[in-house]
Amino acid sequence: MSRSFIKAYGLHWLRDEVEWRSNGHLYGRRNANVSALRLADMWTQTGIYILHDAYGAYYVGQVESQTLGERLRQHTKDTHGDKWDRFSWFGFNAMLTGRTPDGVHRVKDTRPKDLLGSTERTIHDVEALLIMALGSHRTGNKHTEKFTDAEEWEQVWDHEKDKYLAVAQRQADNRTGPMFR
Repeated sequence: MSRSFIKAYGLHWLRDEVEWRSNGHLYGRRNANVSALRLADMWTQTGIYILHDAYGAYYVGQVESQTLGERLRQHTKDTHGDKWDRFSWFGFNAMLTGRTPDGVHRVKDTRPKDLLGSTERTIHDVEALLIMALGSHRTGNKHTEKFTDAEEWEQVWDHEKDKYLAVAQRQADNRTGPMFR
């Protein structure tokens, strides 16, 4: 059984740095240097998301039957459309070691049937989720909680996208970089 129900997450991604068309992308990265870069498209992730405005968390939702990208795209056009400028996400789907032909890491297509592990780890992960989501690590919570078994992914900004896609493609072509070792 899984150690944690959160497998991957991203904090305070900028809405304006995402292409929201029907086949959009939510590119995230782990590491920035060429030899250690991991690039993934989180569009198909499922889980919990938070829309943020200038004052903090504005709206909380969950993605079950849709994908994260589809649901967030809907929020760019619905009654919440002009009320948020950032979002955080907490994904239930594991990251796969396999890559697409262009070198981008894939998100597992389905989330686990049983999300929760041990009670202790679940409580720890819920605390970490709330601390990160609410931003209380900057104020009252002086310790930094981490998820039991999740990786944080940094948002790839639009002006960085081509550079990181080129690196991922070279890694795939040369079978170098993380996951090829």
